[in-house]
Amino acid sequence: MRQSEKVIEAAGFIASQYKHKIHIGIVLGTGLGDLSKILNIHINIPYADIPNFPESRVPFHAARLLIGDINGINIIMMNGRYHYYEGHSMQTITLPVRVLHQLGVKKIIMTNAASSIREDLKPGFLAVIADHINLIGNSPLIGPHEPFLGERFTDMSEPYNNHLIDLAVNTANRHQIPLKKVVFAAFSGPSLLTSAEIKMLQYFGADAIGMSVVPEVLVARQLGIELCTISAITDQSLPEKMNKIKPGAVTKEAEKILPNLELLVLTLVKEINKQNKGK
Repeated sequence: MRQSEKVIEAAGFIASQYKHKIHIGIVLGTGLGDLSKILNIHINIPYADIPNFPESRVPFHAARLLIGDINGINIIMMNGRYHYYEGHSMQTITLPVRVLHQLGVKKIIMTNAASSIREDLKPGFLAVIADHINLIGNSPLIGPHEPFLGERFTDMSEPYNNHLIDLAVNTANRHQIPLKKVVFAAFSGPSLLTSAEIKMLQYFGADAIGMSVVPEVLVARQLGIELCTISAITDQSLPEKMNKIKPGAVTKEAEKILPNLELLVLTLVKEINKQNKGK
């Protein structure tokens, strides 16, 4: 089955259950699933029930598509994502973004857990991604091209929407939430990086690292979706202070950051909706 056919089939299944227009999507990353409580849920669909959505293989992701509203604003929320290290193809990882676009989503607030590789970017901080470095070694845009999927040669001069970045920074400043603009480096995982690899990324200009986001961003930009991506900084990976990361530590730290992230996301949703009405 062609990718376009998979998108149309999955979107048709979801649209048959919810008839209202939705322009804003939210993606919840590792340890951030409890953020779903901000949503007044109308529809709750396990990924495995959606045509062409495989079952998630990550235990700390709920793997559910939620549709509802936040203060009357219609939202579609991915509670969990797919990762390259699970063995999925890049096309599978990014299929949900294509489905959101097919359902009418124009803007996505994406979240993830990330590791800091800078001394001044502490665990407990939030970071808004301003640019990225793709070290995954693959791209979801490789392969046979279908015009339905968007431009073949996707422009990446502004991968993360500058206006939404400013909105996030201003919101954080107003509420005294620690937030930094960062360059995010994505690698495939699931093994973590060595001190030599981290030194290389510091030299390249990266501030934070993780195993997600970039494939979805590439597809979102191909489709013309505007993005704001917020990272919860759950730990530090500094070459001079390499510590073993204990199982579950990332999710525990992410949970501590949830109140600030919740406030930030709620404000972003409100402001984005206000902008949409003004158009």
